[in-house]
Amino acid sequence: MDANEMESQQQKAAGEDDFRLTSTAGLNKFTLLCALLASTNSILLGYDIGVMSGAVLFIKENLKITSVQVEILVGSLNVLSLVGSLASGKTSDYIGRRYTIVLAAATFLVGALLMGFAPSFPLLLAGRIVAGIGVGYSLMIAPLYTAEISPAMKRGFLTALPEVFIVSGILLGYIVNFSLSGLPQNLNWRLMLGLAAVPAIAIGIGVTAMPESPRWLVMKGRTHEAKRVLIKVSDTVQEAEFRLSEITKAAAMDLGEATSSNHSDWSGQGVWKELLLNPSKPVCRIIIAAIGINFFMQASGNDAVIYYCPEVFKDAGIQDKRQLFGVNVIMGVAKATFVLISAVYLDRFGRRPLLLLGSIGMALSLAVLGMGSKFLQHSETKPLWAIIVCIIAVCADVSFFSIGLGPITWVYSSEIFPLRLRAQGTGLAISVNRLVSGVMSMTFLTISEKITFGGMFFVLSGIMVVATLFFYFFLPETKNKSLEEVWALFEDKDTTGDDQRGMQMREM
Repeated sequence: MDANEMESQQQKAAGEDDFRLTSTAGLNKFTLLCALLASTNSILLGYDIGVMSGAVLFIKENLKITSVQVEILVGSLNVLSLVGSLASGKTSDYIGRRYTIVLAAATFLVGALLMGFAPSFPLLLAGRIVAGIGVGYSLMIAPLYTAEISPAMKRGFLTALPEVFIVSGILLGYIVNFSLSGLPQNLNWRLMLGLAAVPAIAIGIGVTAMPESPRWLVMKGRTHEAKRVLIKVSDTVQEAEFRLSEITKAAAMDLGEATSSNHSDWSGQGVWKELLLNPSKPVCRIIIAAIGINFFMQASGNDAVIYYCPEVFKDAGIQDKRQLFGVNVIMGVAKATFVLISAVYLDRFGRRPLLLLGSIGMALSLAVLGMGSKFLQHSETKPLWAIIVCIIAVCADVSFFSIGLGPITWVYSSEIFPLRLRAQGTGLAISVNRLVSGVMSMTFLTISEKITFGGMFFVLSGIMVVATLFFYFFLPETKNKSLEEVWALFEDKDTTGDDQRGMQMREM
């Protein structure tokens, strides 16, 4: 690089810093509105997790199903959501991010109605399957869309909003459980599950106010439309032009070889081959990081703990259903509080510190929960203080999850892939997330019956120790980096002439 090129790079960096400094002054209201509308999709999964934890107690008694059928019913949504996650990447590359959000809400709506009116276990399971596909779509598209419209300095907060809505949905589900538990047994669980149709309809209507992702528009060659969107989501026209310049340069480099000169014909061709069959070293590192964080998010057992929390405390000595649901509400409030704290401070402290804090805290909380459960297992009197210790440990576990893995998994997964690989790469990572969640949900009770709840919590604590080591060694910090810059974090430090693409990316 000669002196003129170096001077040009310095000017570019200075200009970029200026735009980033101005973006810290406040948050563009239209950007926030779009992020909120997109993230509302995630409330569907949260509501299902929360409401199912209570509804399943009534379903088991009303439909006379076994514990194995309960595990299949609970876990089927998570397993089938991997189908939606895998399909969502290609779908969003083809029809756009905005219409994929509509598709996710419509699919979940159909599933919710099926569950609410199901007269038997097979039809109830069918509704769970359909709803699961919709959940898979929503989990991928909400953080992806938000990341693609957000400025670098606010991306952590905005992309963490899907987890805020998941937690809000869980809390809403707990409250609905508590409120409807007094109704007749053949009616309460149907209302609990069927009410999920209401937010699905609201999301489908609200998405009409959202613009398409400017990065998707650039990929399709619709640069003028992308500029109009960027002007709306930026503080100044100059900032919008700067962001558009970065995006178009990255798209030209990233899509040029795959699409020749016509980007409008590109709809995700060749991405799976590059991800799975012939990935470069940087892409391998990105895949390991994305799949790893999604794997450990669910291997932590968080979803299973929430789904089966009433079963855990029923085993600990709490028999009254309303008291069990009351414990759930306390846990939901703890999750909601700490996920908001994490979202607010994510762009200040960065991804890695909060992720490591959360995983260490989970390991310790699960160990305490394991000891408390073991004590209660061997105690005939079930002392109140031991039950309180277990409740505090559960609340600590879900709170540390909400500080780290909960919001940061969605943020990190949606921001580390380069533009051409982003949708389908994120979909691949989240499909692993849903597969592991389904496996955990469908085996949690069975394994706990073999090794006790206390033994299960000790296993989960050990998993979180391994997760902490993985995060420390394999996940670089992405705070304050634009999506176009994050790629460089995964490149070889000494790039040779053979990796011209990587060199060009760094010189942008």
